[in-house]
Amino acid sequence: MKKKTLVLALGLASLVATAHAADMDLLPQKPLQYLDPLPDSLTWHGITFYATLDVGYAYQTNGRPTGAVVSTLEYSPFTTTRNFTGQSISTIAANGLQQSNIGIKIDTPIGRDWNIVGRLETGFDPLTGQLSDGCSSFVQNAGVSYAAQTSNADSGRCGQALNGVAFGGISNPLFGTLTVGRQQSFQLDEIAIYDPMNLSYAFSLLGYSGTDGGSGSTEAARWDNSAKYVYQYGPVHAGVMYSDGGQNTGMFGNAYGFNAGGNYKGFSLDGVYTKEHGAVNLQSAVNDTVGSTALAANISDNTAWSIMAKYTFDFGGHTVSPMYTKAAKAPEAPGDKLTLFAGYTHIDQANPNTPILSGTTAGSYVLAVSGTLPDNNAFTTDKILQIYWAGAKYEMASGLSFTGAYYHVNQNSYVADSAACVAGGASKTDCAGAYDQVAFLVDYIVTKHLDVYTGVTWAQVTNGLASGFPGTPGAKFGTAGTGTSIDTATWMTGFRLKI
Repeated sequence: MKKKTLVLALGLASLVATAHAADMDLLPQKPLQYLDPLPDSLTWHGITFYATLDVGYAYQTNGRPTGAVVSTLEYSPFTTTRNFTGQSISTIAANGLQQSNIGIKIDTPIGRDWNIVGRLETGFDPLTGQLSDGCSSFVQNAGVSYAAQTSNADSGRCGQALNGVAFGGISNPLFGTLTVGRQQSFQLDEIAIYDPMNLSYAFSLLGYSGTDGGSGSTEAARWDNSAKYVYQYGPVHAGVMYSDGGQNTGMFGNAYGFNAGGNYKGFSLDGVYTKEHGAVNLQSAVNDTVGSTALAANISDNTAWSIMAKYTFDFGGHTVSPMYTKAAKAPEAPGDKLTLFAGYTHIDQANPNTPILSGTTAGSYVLAVSGTLPDNNAFTTDKILQIYWAGAKYEMASGLSFTGAYYHVNQNSYVADSAACVAGGASKTDCAGAYDQVAFLVDYIVTKHLDVYTGVTWAQVTNGLASGFPGTPGAKFGTAGTGTSIDTATWMTGFRLKI
């Protein structure tokens, strides 16, 4: 039924595009353009309603069937679920370019250059209509054998009414912007700008995994109970952020972060420093007992810093002349652009200074409690992740763009729960390992509200980062082997509708 629904939706989109093409008007002083029936925005007194729907179809060479909660693919093997079993998957998929969402943005003047600002947003699964709930997918797969596992993924979106952001504050061009509430970390803010794939779930490590955005812990990519201040002076900006953390959030302790950056002509540069205490890292669902509703988790103190840059070559506009007489002055159409991206993040995870013995994480999910859970000794020696990325995006004035990207991760060999990696290779998850991903994406902006896309990606984990997958040492339910790497390739095509 889902496949028929997608085919019908794609067919309707094609009919709409054809109808638009038939209605193209040669306007006296405008270039060719598709007529768009939707308004530019739905705004009333500075309050703007917005929504995004991202659906499509995907094929994956090595994956897991979609589930009742996470109904889309696990796009990358950089995951705690260790879920890939060599099974090819062909399925309706969602959120290839971004999380489908619905929200309200506030930017209302109150006088003397002061504005009230804010945003309320929640993500949802467009294939089921449910709010995004990664934590529930772990409950659904608790203790289930690899052969029966379905898609599941750690996330800070755990069924909360507002699982995206929920903040408000004040802004002034002279004094800056101060906001409070549930907000994205500076790290997540900045990698969204400097990732060539713009945090695409299907084609970007930085988008699919919250490890970088959460400075080591996916659930800490968005900070509850936080305050953020950002100041802009000409081309330079700086900011500071603080969170109390607490129960029902992604971290039990406090956190703080700093951001500074600027731009000059086509060049932009940003740096971020983050410190988080008591961050939650969910363990694979196969580690839980069957029927368990509590989540097994490691607790860590995270320290991260990053540097990111991009440069845009603007090739300038060109005169739109065929539509004009000699008496009419032809306007200049926008030109093509080429943007180069690069970034580096260094993450250090250590045992928490203040051990967490019990509690609830994001979405009010209870953490499993036993002699070793929550695990406060998962980083007896520090775990170090080094994340590198680079890419390029070529945007044509016609609305067509081409993006290529490469992502790489190095993990050190560290001691977990006082047991060192002895045999090396993929014998344990705390052995040294690596991740590599290459991706290519073609996107076409049909109108301001609709784009269609297709892309391919290949990713591989080796040694410690591959350990625990079926076919490698440490895998459960009789699926252990001697393999030292796991890889998967994914192709996806779809459309994104934005209002």
